[in-house]
Amino acid sequence: MRRSSQLAIVVLLLLPLAAQAQGTQDSRASMGSPHIAPPATGPAFDAQRLARIDTWIEGLIRTHRIPGAVVMIVHDGKPVYHKAYGVRDLGTRVPLEPDDIFRMASQTKAITSLAVMMLWEEGKFQLDDPIGRYIPAFGEQTVLTRFNPADSSYEARATKRRTTIRQLLTHTSGLDYADIGSEQFRAIYKKAGLTAIGADGKVLGPDIDVLAKLPLVNEPGEKFTYSLSVDVLGRLVEVISGMPLDQFFRTRIFEPLGMRDTWFELPADKRGRLVALHQDSSGVLVPRHDASQGIHGDYPARKVTYFSGGGGLSGTTADYARFLQLFLNGGELDGVRLLSRKTVELMLTNQTAALPIAFGLGFQLETPETDYRSPLTVGSFSWSGAFKTHYWADPRERLIGLIYANVFGGSAELEGPFRALVYGALR
Repeated sequence: MRRSSQLAIVVLLLLPLAAQAQGTQDSRASMGSPHIAPPATGPAFDAQRLARIDTWIEGLIRTHRIPGAVVMIVHDGKPVYHKAYGVRDLGTRVPLEPDDIFRMASQTKAITSLAVMMLWEEGKFQLDDPIGRYIPAFGEQTVLTRFNPADSSYEARATKRRTTIRQLLTHTSGLDYADIGSEQFRAIYKKAGLTAIGADGKVLGPDIDVLAKLPLVNEPGEKFTYSLSVDVLGRLVEVISGMPLDQFFRTRIFEPLGMRDTWFELPADKRGRLVALHQDSSGVLVPRHDASQGIHGDYPARKVTYFSGGGGLSGTTADYARFLQLFLNGGELDGVRLLSRKTVELMLTNQTAALPIAFGLGFQLETPETDYRSPLTVGSFSWSGAFKTHYWADPRERLIGLIYANVFGGSAELEGPFRALVYGALR
């Protein structure tokens, strides 16, 4: 998720790549020193200009704006830069490693979108089918007409049309977000017991049925409202496939792609690599290892029963790079094909041309109309997670960039400067 208000609420959103750099430096100096998987800087990049990334991140660490970060740049399917800076936890001051595991939050959404499109390719549904055809609780829908802030009560009328699968993929469903959405719907969802990624012991299906009975913000298709739409799609995957979402991801996506370190609930032998979730507390970054403000800060290392397709996954930069490379390759990676080339093209086609944001089936897009905003090439696709994790993939430049920090709130701006530094280093 890109927008957030309070920590309690969110927790929500490679077999290594060929020739992936593996080792790390044995001698580690100060907190700001990078711990490096040795880069194979190719001719596409100016090495001195790439070194500006080091200076920038070390400055953020030195001024206590982030505890550390992992950066990965992939060009032509090969990592050219993969570094860890700073520490995994400001309490223990254990140095970060390039293969450490981060809460990806809303980066989960694109993976759920892939799962949906895999099932669509199998003919299980059509994109403009109403979601109520597969999740009956959505059979009748309403839209909010009046809200009473005194007790979070409301009035609603029947919608004129039904939310479709395509609208869920593009956040034009009419739904809002628990915990981080509009003030009215934060209250409505909270009263109904809904959270962004599910409280301890909850299960996806029942909560989605509760969500279905609550009013929409607006008629389906009218507006882009960042929402719980992709959590609904996670439930759709479960219903259509007959598998819990974590099992579908593991067997149909992660194992085929060699994404060994991406999980809802981390196995015991991987939990030591989980980066602490840090938050801004009165201007000071502190690690969170408790549930004092709601959902437990170490949720990926605890029992997970609610598989949030919108924000529940954790993983490494290398794993997510493999996921993105699948799309740059037209749906195939290392001999494994999960999507057809034409389905990838469809997913990377603007579905919201009449609205201010350019969004495909799972990704924000760089279009001719939005290209003035950043150095990304037209056709690039991107998104972020709530805990300062960012990614993009650029088909024309054959380029992937990722930066992960796992900080909630705070003043550090990562996405824009990182893009500028990477594109500024291209020859």
